[in-house]
Order: sequence, then C-alpha cells, then structure tokens
Amino acid sequence: MSTDTASTWQATGQPSAIRQFGLDELDASRIAAVKGVHQVSVIIPAKDEAATIGAVVTALAPHGPQGSGLIDEILVVDDGSRDATAARARAAGATVLSLPGGGSGGKGAAMAIGVDATRGDLLVFLDGDVENTQDHFIPRLLGPLLLDANVMLVKAYYERPFEGESTGGGRVTELSARPALRLLFPELAAVRQPLAGETATRRHVLAAVDLDQGYRVEIGLLIDVGTRWGARSIAEVDLGVRIHRNRPLTELGPMATEVLAAALARSRHRAP
Repeated sequence: MSTDTASTWQATGQPSAIRQFGLDELDASRIAAVKGVHQVSVIIPAKDEAATIGAVVTALAPHGPQGSGLIDEILVVDDGSRDATAARARAAGATVLSLPGGGSGGKGAAMAIGVDATRGDLLVFLDGDVENTQDHFIPRLLGPLLLDANVMLVKAYYERPFEGESTGGGRVTELSARPALRLLFPELAAVRQPLAGETATRRHVLAAVDLDQGYRVEIGLLIDVGTRWGARSIAEVDLGVRIHRNRPLTELGPMATEVLAAALARSRHRAP
C-alpha cells in the first residue's frame, strides 16, 4: 500500500475496502489461461493523438490473436481529430471509428460510442496520449475481472512524472478528485488514481450505469459502481509509471470543474 493511500485510511480509522491484486497474481500467461469463452474489446478514445496512438496500439500486439489471445478486438474512437490519429491507428492494426467534428460529449461520449460498436463482454479502456503504454497493461487490467466474478471495475494506479521529477503529475486528481471522494464518498477515498483512463469493466455494468459526458466519465463510473455494487467490487492494479503530456492550467481548470460537478451531482442522490 502506498504512503498516500495508507494515510488516507489512517485518518478515517477504516481499512480500505478496495481490492488489491499482487503482480504475481496477474502474470500474463496465468490470465490468458483463465480467459475461457470471454470476449475482450479494447477501446481507445482519442483526439489529436497522432504522436502516440500508433505506439499505444502496437504495444497491444503481444495479446492479439497471434499472441496470447487475450484481446479479441481493438477499436480507436477518433473524436474529430485534425491530425493523422485515425491513419496511424489503422496502420498499427486497430479498427477506427471516426466521429465527424469532435462530438459535444467529449471523452465520455467517445467511450460510450466505442462500447456500442464492440462486442466484448469484458471491456478495457486505454488513453491514446500515453507515451509508454506496455503490453503488461492488458493482463493486469483484465486479471481481476477474470479471477473474481465479484469485481465489476478495475482502476489502474501508477507513478506520474512531472517536469523532470519522478512524481507530481495528476494535479486534477490530487486537487479535485481525491478531495471530493474524501468528503463525499469516503469509502472510495483510497482509490489512488480515480481519474485513470486505464480501466476495465464488464459490459453488463455499463448496461446498468450510464457513462457520463466529457471528463466527468471516470469519476462518475467509479462512484456509480461503488454505489451500486459496493467498494469491494472495485479493484486496483499497479501499471508502474505512466508518461503522457501534461496539460496547462488553462485546460486543467475546466477539467477539475467537471470532476467536481460529477461528484456533487451524485452526492445529492446519496442516501443520508
């Protein structure tokens, strides 16, 4: 357990209910062996990610049909990119669904459209702007779903470098998402990366809870699953280090507002 997670739960005097899986449990060969008849769809919402999207898709190849067989389909949902995102994703081997004009729903809408366009009963979402996507992401995200039928949502956690330092990234997470969870949904406060784009779930979960719009989608899904199935239905997995472009404060402010709005809206419906 990381220091920040431990301190969160020491402050409340409660143990964390969030499920933890060790890396030895999530070995790629073990997870491939228990896949069985499940179908796995990887969905990558992307907008103007030509610089990274090809490498993201290529990193998944070891788990495609010619590899471990964990992945049955890869769909990149190109949300109105003005660059070569779609072309580079196709060249890397992904199916691409291009949305004209950049839909008004943003990331959440792109994810929902991806769900409708795929067939897997297990769904893995990845971000298209990550510079160091690695093949171990897939078995680690899928593993808890395959090993425990009671797990409904898997969230990644990782270190996030910032401006040459090994940590310090994730400013919206630390200043908006985690404080909102501590105050409004303390049973979920131990989740280390509540806004992680690297997540996995079951199709029937998304049939029961709607994906929110824009940047509200990640925290909204976390809270909705925790509310409906309990914190024990949520698992965390360690993906190591995640490197992506850090956005300026002019972009982070609106993102933080959306995150807070999603948490506040759900807290109003919470039973006293």
